[in-house]
Amino acid sequence: MPQPQPQKSPQHTLPPRGNWSLVMWLVIGLLLAFYWQNAHQTQELQTISYTQFKQDVSAGRVKQVTFMGDRITGVLEPGKANANKSAKGTKASKAAHFTTVKPAITDPGLLPLLEKHRVTIRAKAAGRSWWVTVVVGLLPWLLLIGLFYWGMRRMQQAGPQGRLFGFGKSRAKRFEKSSSSVTFDDVAGLDNAKTDMREIIGYLREPERFRKLGAKIPKGVLLAGPPGTGKTLLAKAVAGEADAPFFSISASEFIEMFVGVGASRVRDMFESAKREAPAIIFIDELDAVGRARGTGIGGGHDEREQTLNQILSEMDGFTPSEAVVVMAATNRPDVLDPALMRPGRFDRKVTLELPERPARKQILQVHTRHVPLDDDVDLDTMAARTVGFSGADLENLVNEAALLAARERREKVSMQTMSTARDKILMGAERDTLLSEDEKRLIAFHEAGHAMLAWLLPHADPLDKVTIIPRGRALGVTEQTPDEDRHNLKESYLRDRIAVMLGGRVSEQMVFGEVTSGAEQDLKQATALARRMIGQWGMSDKLGPVAFRRGEQHIFLGQEMAQERDYSEHTAQIIDDEIRTLLEEIEAMARQLLQNNRQKLETVVDALLERETLEAHQLRELLREPPAGAVAQG
Repeated sequence: MPQPQPQKSPQHTLPPRGNWSLVMWLVIGLLLAFYWQNAHQTQELQTISYTQFKQDVSAGRVKQVTFMGDRITGVLEPGKANANKSAKGTKASKAAHFTTVKPAITDPGLLPLLEKHRVTIRAKAAGRSWWVTVVVGLLPWLLLIGLFYWGMRRMQQAGPQGRLFGFGKSRAKRFEKSSSSVTFDDVAGLDNAKTDMREIIGYLREPERFRKLGAKIPKGVLLAGPPGTGKTLLAKAVAGEADAPFFSISASEFIEMFVGVGASRVRDMFESAKREAPAIIFIDELDAVGRARGTGIGGGHDEREQTLNQILSEMDGFTPSEAVVVMAATNRPDVLDPALMRPGRFDRKVTLELPERPARKQILQVHTRHVPLDDDVDLDTMAARTVGFSGADLENLVNEAALLAARERREKVSMQTMSTARDKILMGAERDTLLSEDEKRLIAFHEAGHAMLAWLLPHADPLDKVTIIPRGRALGVTEQTPDEDRHNLKESYLRDRIAVMLGGRVSEQMVFGEVTSGAEQDLKQATALARRMIGQWGMSDKLGPVAFRRGEQHIFLGQEMAQERDYSEHTAQIIDDEIRTLLEEIEAMARQLLQNNRQKLETVVDALLERETLEAHQLRELLREPPAGAVAQG
């Protein structure tokens, strides 16, 4: 069966060329009118010489004069203008109004002469040239005409649904297959998501193949996942693969300061898509308008909720369109309105997670296609060392490595350059901070405490690097690299992880007899992890297998404010006591481990003060035995 051909988008006609001609003739006419008026006024003033002017004053024929800079204008006495008709050169005196130019030489006798003959003396500011007068007079009219013409043009482009100046017109960008260079080949990993998208594209191309089996196309596909996992990139790939018009817009573009504009733009966008059906609409950052209604500070009549209501109506109202598919992306699916998430609107939810190791390697291969790599670059090793990186992080890693290689004037990107770029992303750029010897020794013991516990504890992530060079906002960094992607966290792993976090503080207290402010972030992370273990994961014998809703919702959504706490004050006190007990128990265990290995701790500190940075293989040589984690695994 032949595939349906997408219709061409209607082209908004521009105003005819004759309108421009009319405006130009109007402007020329106004200019001529001003010029004629100025010339007419000039013709009424008869120019005379300065000598003739003084003679007329002396003869008592001048009634009044007006000084404007070096120009003098005046009026003759009635009946005296023609008193000297036969005099030669008195043609100027026959006029009732005259003008003359005062010489540059000062004439001290002029004012006494005028006062003697009782001539009225006036003064004005120096006159402007005629073209300045024309511009000043015409400018307001030109602005009004231009504003009116622009408004009429915008209304013509917006159409009958566009409202004044086109504020209600959709700002969605329209793409064809030929205008998008991104395809599924540019999207590494995300195999399940691409399968779902190919099914949507296949339905738009061959709808009868699905309809004869009674299948209906999903009206909405929601792409949800952490930032940087490729939601927008996947939408661009759909635009590049589909043979249907693709409309893309950000949810924030619906909202304006004018009431009803968001709903009008939603209607205009869906009407444009229906006219060109089959079509795809992509709404990025859906949570900007799709948050749950009736929560937070806004009421039920604000502009955002009215826009959401219009989206709900368009997706599954009385006249839904089966040939328009709505795709949306968000990294906060938990805050979306339940009406959006029900079947019939967003029927299909596609979750995009952080890429696994094979997917990370594929992503690195995609982003290094146009980057010259040295022979020592091993993308498989880099994929193993980038656990927790999103697709955007991996793209940034390749770009940082290329920038670093260009800065060092290298022809290719080496493995060392890739590792340096990775360290910069994870730990921040190195800072030129001058530290005293006492501070360096304190930081060395702090980082050595983290490193020794990561080395000794059997369930901790393997140690990768320790440095006392200030990076980012930290004065020192201990880096651990998981040897595998973890999807389920055991209690033993979590306890060892907290112990590593507390290792720096324990080491400081054990060596120097006091603690410092350097463990602030360690304490925050350890307390947050312990709170989740006790309150949400049921890892407390005293509380048992119970989960307590505590800090799960964002307070600005208003959901926590409206819900009562589902546990008593006594239970809250038990939760706090259990968190404190857990942290104190792990801290005591960490202190005992460091005391038993005090000599090894001192060895690591001395090496850090000498070299400033220690890699995993250097630590292995210093301690001369495999880490406890390796023993436990072997």
